[in-house]
Amino acid sequence: MHNDETLWHCLNHDYCSFKVKIKTPKQNFCRNQYNVTGLCNKVSCPLANSQYATILEEEGVSFLYMKTVERAHTPKYMWERVKLSRNYLQALEQISKHMEYWPDHMINRCKQRLTKIRQMLIRMRKLSMKEGPRLVPIKKKTERREQTRELKAETAAKVDLAIEKELLERLKQGTYGDIYNFPQKQFDNILNQEGEAQEESEEEDEDETEFIEDMGDSDDFSEEEDEAEVEKLGEMEELDEAVRDMEDIGSGRPGALRPPSKKRRASSSRSSGPRVELEYEEEMEGGR
Repeated sequence: MHNDETLWHCLNHDYCSFKVKIKTPKQNFCRNQYNVTGLCNKVSCPLANSQYATILEEEGVSFLYMKTVERAHTPKYMWERVKLSRNYLQALEQISKHMEYWPDHMINRCKQRLTKIRQMLIRMRKLSMKEGPRLVPIKKKTERREQTRELKAETAAKVDLAIEKELLERLKQGTYGDIYNFPQKQFDNILNQEGEAQEESEEEDEDETEFIEDMGDSDDFSEEEDEAEVEKLGEMEELDEAVRDMEDIGSGRPGALRPPSKKRRASSSRSSGPRVELEYEEEMEGGR
């Protein structure tokens, strides 16, 4: 049988898991979520009262919770929940309507709790609208644990990618043959992706090509200039030799009777320069 006095005697003098004792000042508080005042006494205890009511807030919405002795035999359905209106005056009317025959001190405490909850929600909305720095707790131990996990995951991913790359290379080369059964469709897709990547790189290389001047014609032109210079030098040397021979003949030197030596021309056969022909007259000494 449910007896409020017996329950309160056990909770007050023996152990209660919701009781919190403070030495200075000497006061007992209650941590039970259904406690309407937060104090540990017989009137406010939700466990030692068979008829009890309180106000709770869930995600910005206020609810009226009521407990009666008729539902004490079914703990699952012991508390009746009523959603209160967002309008403050209508919520007060709902409390008065549902708790019409309840004790006045219980009704007043529920209304006071509703007022405090409304004030708390208003302050929360104002603080959320303000712009400013927000304090966020930092847990060093958790961050260190997450960092080590990230490093391990990164190393594992690198190993997996290396293994995958090596296996693909071996499959391309036909190392395994028909030993292993692997999804041919996925393998073809990977090969197609690699081929597209190579084509894109080739297109980029083509776009980066530069046009430069062809040096082949200039080389031919420089070779022709060199050949013409060689021909001119050879002709100048021949003219100098001819002039020396004429001087020797005029002076009567013994070396003048010697015919001039013919030098091989340094120019190539395909050169198209002017040719100079020289005629020499020989005179014998006996005829003088």
